Amino acid sequence: MEIRVIRSPRRRRTVQGRLVDGVLEVIAPQDIDQHSLDQIIQRFGKRLERRLGAKGLDDGLLEVRAGRLNREIFNGRLRWTSIRWVTNQDRRFGSCTPATGRIRISHRLAGMPVFVLDYVIVHELAHLVHRNHCPDFWALVNRYRLGERARGYLMAVGLHDRGPDDGQLVPETDVS
Repeated sequence: MEIRVIRSPRRRRTVQGRLVDGVLEVIAPQDIDQHSLDQIIQRFGKRLERRLGAKGLDDGLLEVRAGRLNREIFNGRLRWTSIRWVTNQDRRFGSCTPATGRIRISHRLAGMPVFVLDYVIVHELAHLVHRNHCPDFWALVNRYRLGERARGYLMAVGLHDRGPDDGQLVPETDVS
């Protein structure tokens, strides 16, 4: 990503970053030291990449996949108010708020195989029935025929770990 730094004698304390014609334009005080400015620019770049990455993701895809999985696994009986991609879940793959029916899926799954995405969607849909990870919850999730394969994939990329007592594969940091 191209970066253009503009040092302003009128600017005293704040640094501003904005995207102008595909270039990250950073406006900074004239007397800011280079090391501090480099750190700020790095944070701006990461934030911008996250935002741009999420804009390219289609929430409609999630709705279609959730609808199909609902019919196949839950006999079409589940209802949710929204399912969408989010960029603020760096420690989780997804979340579900059963009280409101809102499901959020981490943008990190966008680059993974579809069967892994489907597994996480099934996991979150199952939370509409069971709020916790009780045996009945896992029985629902295990109806997904590629669940074991998806868990293996997530383990292989270092995102899963074994649960403390039950031997169930659960996320290193909770999926939901």
